[in-house]
Amino acid sequence: MQGVADWGVAGWDGVSERSGRLRLRTLVTLRWMIIAGEALVFLAAGLILGFDAPYALCFAVIGASAWVNLLTGVASPGQRLISGWEAVAQLGFDLGQISVLLFLTGGTANPFILMLLAPVTLAAATLTARSVTVLAAASIAVSILLAFVHLPLPAMGAMGFAPPLTFMIGCAVANIAGIIVITGTVRQAAEESSRMALALDVTQAVLAREQRLSALGALAAAAAHELGTPLATISIVAKELAREAPTASVKEDADLLIAQSERCREILRRLTDAPAAASDEIHERMSLLQLVHEVIEPHAEVKGVRVEAIVSGAPGVAAPDIWRMPEVLHAMTSFIENAVDFAASEVLVTVRFDTESVGIEVRDDGPGFAPEVLAKLGEPYVTSRAGVAGGRTGHVGMGLGFFIAKTLLERTGAVVTFQNGRPRGAVVAARWPRKRIEVKDANGHA
Repeated sequence: MQGVADWGVAGWDGVSERSGRLRLRTLVTLRWMIIAGEALVFLAAGLILGFDAPYALCFAVIGASAWVNLLTGVASPGQRLISGWEAVAQLGFDLGQISVLLFLTGGTANPFILMLLAPVTLAAATLTARSVTVLAAASIAVSILLAFVHLPLPAMGAMGFAPPLTFMIGCAVANIAGIIVITGTVRQAAEESSRMALALDVTQAVLAREQRLSALGALAAAAAHELGTPLATISIVAKELAREAPTASVKEDADLLIAQSERCREILRRLTDAPAAASDEIHERMSLLQLVHEVIEPHAEVKGVRVEAIVSGAPGVAAPDIWRMPEVLHAMTSFIENAVDFAASEVLVTVRFDTESVGIEVRDDGPGFAPEVLAKLGEPYVTSRAGVAGGRTGHVGMGLGFFIAKTLLERTGAVVTFQNGRPRGAVVAARWPRKRIEVKDANGHA
């Protein structure tokens, strides 16, 4: 089945590896929050509710944790990023401290067993999958152990309560289920957020590059326009010198000057061939025919596939000039590249317009999109080429190409759709409200 073309990004790392970062200040701050919460709970249980518990040991554990956190915050810059086994060790310490307090206060029967979720949840949001697995396994093991090994549950005065073993095991199972569900959910959300952030960064970089190229083209056109006048003057003066040259040597130099000025004017004419005229305002607008020519030109000479373009409109409706938008040029070029990559022999680019809208459709006669890809096209990291060369270019993508193209087009007001054609082939279409991309004069006329 057809794949999805993509733009390679040098040095692009996997999401799971890039998410393996945790700032030390964040860890220290969250640990202070846990310590403060534990201290308040034990003070309220002892001073207000009168629960009987080994408070000396409990506050010793809390104090040790506070001392370790203080040393951690002082010994290392707060902005330092920790990862790998250092992060596992830090969060493992928090897990151990909470486990000891639970051991002293009833094990799994203590409702504060939910505190075991805190270190694992933080790991799921910031660390690699391996680190999360290690901490989740440790938390599950602790939950099971606390069901069998623990001191009595604190109670008020003589109102002692010894939960049966089945209750303790049930609490452990419930906590394990919570660890698995919450860790998995947070992990999935963190990975999706990381994918979107990275893909949007690439989108911004691509757009910035296209805007620079577009600005460079406008600058070249403006420079050609400005240089035309002095070159014409040089040519006229040189011809006068040639006619009135006192010697053959002077005439030779004048003829050379004329020839070189003509050469410069020819170079400037070539620079102004792409825009309709040498000015920024005119360079910023283009006809629909110019649009399709620009987006298919890079692929016109691909061996084994014919790329054709058609511009058609509703009867009696004049074709609009549109703004030259780098987003549209780059995105449509990407769609055509994908079509060329997998077409059997032909790619057809069709532009249709009426009084209300302008649409562009890229259709190929290839095998079409794979069903599992079609349902998710436009999302980052969606591709059917995982590590396998495909198509005419042998390109191996990461699924960012269609995401970037779709994002760029939607920023211009387009509605982008993907589907399989009949009887075969892939179809990518973008449609704009005509007023969003049509160029109008100062009086509001097209």
